[in-house]
Amino acid sequence: MKHKTFISLIINGDPVDAYVKDNLTLLDFLRDQLLLTGTKKGCEEGECGACTVLFDGKPVNSCCTLAVECNGHEIETIEGVAKNGQLHPLQKQFIEKWAMQCGYCTPGMIMSAKALLESNPHPTELEIREAIEGNLCRCTGYAKIVEAIQAAAADMNWEGDGNNA
Repeated sequence: MKHKTFISLIINGDPVDAYVKDNLTLLDFLRDQLLLTGTKKGCEEGECGACTVLFDGKPVNSCCTLAVECNGHEIETIEGVAKNGQLHPLQKQFIEKWAMQCGYCTPGMIMSAKALLESNPHPTELEIREAIEGNLCRCTGYAKIVEAIQAAAADMNWEGDGNNA
């Protein structure tokens, strides 16, 4: 029997305490134990970005992060992006700009883009492309994704300027 460790962390703003096997990935912990299935299981090698979540505000591949490493930290998944029943501007713009087709990469793309916009509210197209370079999409060709992130940045900056009464 594998050794289990007690962890205590914050996931999507809620405290979570659990016993986990020492070799359990954050991805499997989220999906199998917490039933947060928005984070997608792709390559399981850290190459595709489908499993991207925010670890203390920074994007990480949850397939390459052990759940025990998250003890005492904050994790945000795609399920935590919408607030009070309202979609985040990124989610709205991915829909409005047709930035998804099959949707498999979308949660990881949104998490990477969210981290970017939280640290850089006015990114250039090149900065957007660099921020999502670890997220593979086989359907869209990225143009619509970049367009959606640019539109979300504009929406977020407009909402934050105090002139949206």
